[in-house]
Amino acid sequence: MTELPPPVPKLDVRQLLDAVNRRTGAGLEFVGRAADGEVGAAFVRWPDGRDGVLTRGSGGIDELRRTAEALAAARARGLPVPEYQLLADVGDAVGVAQERLPGRPPQRVDRTLLEAMIAMADRFAGVAPEVPVPSMYLLESGPGFCLHESLERYDDRTRKLLGWIHEVGRAEPGGMTGDDLVHLDFHPGNVLVDDAGVITGIVDWDGIGRGDRHFGLVTLRFSAHVGLPGADLAWFDELLRTVLEPDVLRLYWAHMALRQVDWSIRHHTAADVTHWLEFAVPIP
Repeated sequence: MTELPPPVPKLDVRQLLDAVNRRTGAGLEFVGRAADGEVGAAFVRWPDGRDGVLTRGSGGIDELRRTAEALAAARARGLPVPEYQLLADVGDAVGVAQERLPGRPPQRVDRTLLEAMIAMADRFAGVAPEVPVPSMYLLESGPGFCLHESLERYDDRTRKLLGWIHEVGRAEPGGMTGDDLVHLDFHPGNVLVDDAGVITGIVDWDGIGRGDRHFGLVTLRFSAHVGLPGADLAWFDELLRTVLEPDVLRLYWAHMALRQVDWSIRHHTAADVTHWLEFAVPIP
């Protein structure tokens, strides 16, 4: 097999914490490693006792400042999103210390949770943050994800999928439009809930954009395929067809197919690659 692109490295949270403290004098204390997530994060505590979460930001310091401003605007609208408390450029990365929101990751994924997340996404309407419209990366590789090279080099099935992705990328619409707040990785692992199952937080805003909030529903549908194996999700598919025009749904579906298959090729098993290929094709 032709050599594949490398996986995204796991975050060395201790190293990042030390670099942030040296750079800023923040005095953050390591509390523990966050268990969820593909790349990694750490729970930290400020000298005044506030709890926070430390992550490695995606993009440069200016991009992350725009993210912080967008989240501030969302909080002003009553959305349960974290405050970015500190941004620290430490040379090879930007450390992001953000508010630790109340609640915990949901222990169970079910229709009730999915419907609550769908309702939450509607609250993103018209927030229009000062951040770029995200690319779907259908004609060129993304920055560390949505890599075309993975699909091109893996096997005939992935090359066929990549050919279809290119066709969608050359068609109209060519990208996302709208003035909503967009969470680019909207799945149950990125929400927090209280003991009653009410959503108390939406986290992991490294993927943020301005555009169409309904994109998050396609991300959520892909996640539901894993979180609810064998469940009847025809209602969710019908919802997507109701809120999205066919060509827009195809655009978003192509992006998610590219994202999931590429990530599985580089980070998971051959069985995972087959799993996502079987789900992503046929295309809705």
